[in-house]
Amino acid sequence: MTLPADSLTQAASIARARKVNLSTVISEALANGLQAYAATERSEEILSAYKKAFSGFSEEELLLLDGVVLDPPRKRR
Repeated sequence: MTLPADSLTQAASIARARKVNLSTVISEALANGLQAYAATERSEEILSAYKKAFSGFSEEELLLLDGVVLDPPRKRR
């Protein structure tokens, strides 16, 4: 595995500050990056499903689904 020199230097600095070995810092950074990547993919899948589910509605229908009242308020008697 090859790492950019700047990333390796930063990871080494973190390892020294935390008093852990370099592989611990690198494996934690990789795990966090993979979790963030998976979360981004899930978010994109959810957005795509939402768009697909609501793509057939007009703007007015979407407002009704959201609970937005389209009629002006009526005076109480």
